[in-house]
Amino acid sequence: MLVLGIDPGTAICGYGFVEQIGTRLVPRAYGAITTPSKMQVEKRLLKIYTELEALIKEYHPAAMGIEQLFFNRNVTTAIPVGQARGVALLAAAKNDVPIVERTPLQVKQAVTGYGKATKEQVIYMVTKLLRLDESPHPDDAADALAVAICTAHCVDSIAWRNRF
Repeated sequence: MLVLGIDPGTAICGYGFVEQIGTRLVPRAYGAITTPSKMQVEKRLLKIYTELEALIKEYHPAAMGIEQLFFNRNVTTAIPVGQARGVALLAAAKNDVPIVERTPLQVKQAVTGYGKATKEQVIYMVTKLLRLDESPHPDDAADALAVAICTAHCVDSIAWRNRF
């Protein structure tokens, strides 16, 4: 089963495809969609949508995982992240890809075993779990792979499979 993980953002939107084969997780593709800071916001969102849709059509994931929107202090950054998140949800919905939403705590728990893990700990575990030769870059791609790993664990249940 192939799953897509998304780390939404308007400047950098990370993505990662992970396939679960038995108990093994295999990375299929990962990277980031970037947009220039001077580009109009609607053009940035269109670029993210277009590139995500192309990735979905190329890889045909069984599910897409995305973190629930969480912000602590800075509402200003939450708005663009929410916009990019909405575009990712739209791309999934338009292509009939089921969506799994998890909190950042759940993603960290699934990948590291500790819900308050640091970014470095998450990147380290993603690298080890997927048997990568080096840490994924940019960090947004590593975060997206973490979401994909969490999603793969989540959807690997009989109840989920019976939905299809």
